[in-house]
Amino acid sequence: MTLPPGWRLEVHEALASTSDRVAAAAEAGAPAGLAVLARRQTAGRGRSGRAWASPDGNLFCTLLLRPPGPVREAGQWSLVAGVALAEAARALDPEPLALRLKWPNDLLRHGAKCAGILTESALAADGTLAWVSLGIGVNLAAAPPLPDRPTAKLGAAEAPEAFAARLIARVDHWARRQAAEGFAPVRTAWTALGPDPGTPLTLSAGPVTAGRFAGLAEDGGLLLEAGGQRHVIRSGEIQQRPEGA
Repeated sequence: MTLPPGWRLEVHEALASTSDRVAAAAEAGAPAGLAVLARRQTAGRGRSGRAWASPDGNLFCTLLLRPPGPVREAGQWSLVAGVALAEAARALDPEPLALRLKWPNDLLRHGAKCAGILTESALAADGTLAWVSLGIGVNLAAAPPLPDRPTAKLGAAEAPEAFAARLIARVDHWARRQAAEGFAPVRTAWTALGPDPGTPLTLSAGPVTAGRFAGLAEDGGLLLEAGGQRHVIRSGEIQQRPEGA
């Protein structure tokens, strides 16, 4: 298993949470490029504190980055991770076009969730980002059910360590592009991997709760067309809905 320069992968039989492990390492001064993988998690979590099931054979991995930039850019790293994840998964899956991104942090296979991203960050004393962690779970071997949405596994299995190496390489690539060129290339890549323009979407809460996908804003916010206007959504749960619903 070959990793990009500067990266190292810790593999554990079991951890409470790979994200907790990386956060502790980051606060202790660990340099960027740390990736922590657990074959099992006993207290894995997703967004909003949701429990994340951890069956054997799936990927549970968190990556540590220390990107320069203001805290307002922290949310963009979920989209950076999404592009890297989609590319890594498409390289393995026999139906690559079945994999599409859902804003801001899920990978879908034929519309069902097969992977998720939990992005966490900390603030430095000068108001910039101190660190960003990308917690990524992928259904490689099993698709644990969720109460509110369908789930799926990738169309081909791979050992978690092998997929982690594949994923780290793509994260490294996109982190370097983000540093050199800004968010614009990430935005272009994410848009190509996301919903088709005009896809009907619903939003769980907010002043606008339904509309059509119109791309990403320059800062990574979701553009939603509704009522003859274009709205920028920067947080919330998005679901795709059937035409005519």
